[in-house]
Amino acid sequence: MPTVDDILEQVGEFGWFQKQIFLTLCLLSAAFAPLYVGIVFLAFTPDHRCQSPGVAELSRRCGWSLAEELNYTVPGPGAAGEVFPRQCRRYEVDWNQSALSCVDPLAGLAANRSHLPLGPCRHGWVYDSPGSSIVTEFNLVCDDSWKVDLFQSCVNVGFFLGSLGVGYIADRFGRKLCLLATTLTSAVMGVLTAVAPDYPSLVLFRLLQGLVSKGSWTSGYILITEFMGLSHRRTVAILYQAAYTVGLVLLSGVAYALPHWRWLQLAVSLPTFLFLLYYWCVPESPRWLLLQKRNTQVIRIMDRVARKNGKRPLADLKMLSLEEDVTEKLSPSFADLFRTPHLRRHTFILMYLWFTSSVLYQGLIMHVGATGGNLYLDFLYSALVEFPATFIILATMDRFSLVRLLALSNLVAAAACFAMVFISHDLHWLNITVACVGRMGITIVFQMVCMVNAELYPTFVRITKPKENTIYLQVQTAERAGT
Repeated sequence: MPTVDDILEQVGEFGWFQKQIFLTLCLLSAAFAPLYVGIVFLAFTPDHRCQSPGVAELSRRCGWSLAEELNYTVPGPGAAGEVFPRQCRRYEVDWNQSALSCVDPLAGLAANRSHLPLGPCRHGWVYDSPGSSIVTEFNLVCDDSWKVDLFQSCVNVGFFLGSLGVGYIADRFGRKLCLLATTLTSAVMGVLTAVAPDYPSLVLFRLLQGLVSKGSWTSGYILITEFMGLSHRRTVAILYQAAYTVGLVLLSGVAYALPHWRWLQLAVSLPTFLFLLYYWCVPESPRWLLLQKRNTQVIRIMDRVARKNGKRPLADLKMLSLEEDVTEKLSPSFADLFRTPHLRRHTFILMYLWFTSSVLYQGLIMHVGATGGNLYLDFLYSALVEFPATFIILATMDRFSLVRLLALSNLVAAAACFAMVFISHDLHWLNITVACVGRMGITIVFQMVCMVNAELYPTFVRITKPKENTIYLQVQTAERAGT
């Protein structure tokens, strides 16, 4: 009896139907970028200083320029060039007293400014920025700067917790339903994040959005790979991730046009509701339907594929079977990750690669926002290097060993990060260039790990590919045979 792959060979492995599905779902991948790395713009930290009552009036009366006001009223950088006193401490001085002169007003209070007492910023901060971020609105600086990291950590925690259940939902209720449900929830949480009245609610909505957003992305990944023929599966999987890079490029432009974080958050969240139109545009995976014994729907979808691709519908569709049905007997679960020594080794290696690539990828993106240059241009340049990374994978994945490419890319990323330790912050362009090289290397690793993960594990375990994966079954069969 013919399998789904056999039928796809005859009705078209990558015809007009698959191209339409691919381009449609790539929009979902692009929309994932603002959630994953949007913190660069949502939580940027501009130069800031303590707000001291009376300084503004004194500055106006004396006719100071901004540079003079900073020189006269803001503490210096402190020992060893530290900026903490300048940004987080203020002189314990009553700036409203009439005895202060307009020329070096502190000279009459102490011969040396370092002898003047410093205190915390009790009246908030002044930010040198035309826009706004969660940092400027909720004063997440100095002693509260850790809350910015917590904001992003909530997304990552959501990714982790959500991944434990999204794979099961995709297998139990279907890829399409999982896609629509997670997309709707993510869109709602994104809008609620934009209107959050305080920091606790902001973190809560971000956590809930993280719980479902990665599931939306991976559901699209599953659907794309399950509609493609075997010979095109790797290519579309890589290009689907390249669509995420397109989202990064667009994000830099949108963030430049909307420098206020609430408007930016709304701008990247509201279009997500349009993905609910997938209910009419994207059919359910025929592989999943076949596993559920819903053969009538499978036949109807395959007829549609044939017509869209300009092929004649096949007469033997009623005999369609799923060669990999043996997976039902294997009952895939998390235990399969460690069932045999061979799989245990692969599992630990992939877990390590997932962890290091995720941390390094996000770290390099955060570094872009900390170099002191033009945030939008630096982010754009670092995003553009992901396109060569995609091209390198596509050009080499069928010609060279994936293991060697993974190892080489890791070495490039590690060398770049190591070199950045010794580069002065004053050498801005060198910092950005080396960071972009590291970004390209770790992007190759990230995309390849996702692809390798998709070829080794069932959906419930890895949530990136159907559980009837043939490579997984071949591994299981070979190991049970003692090879």
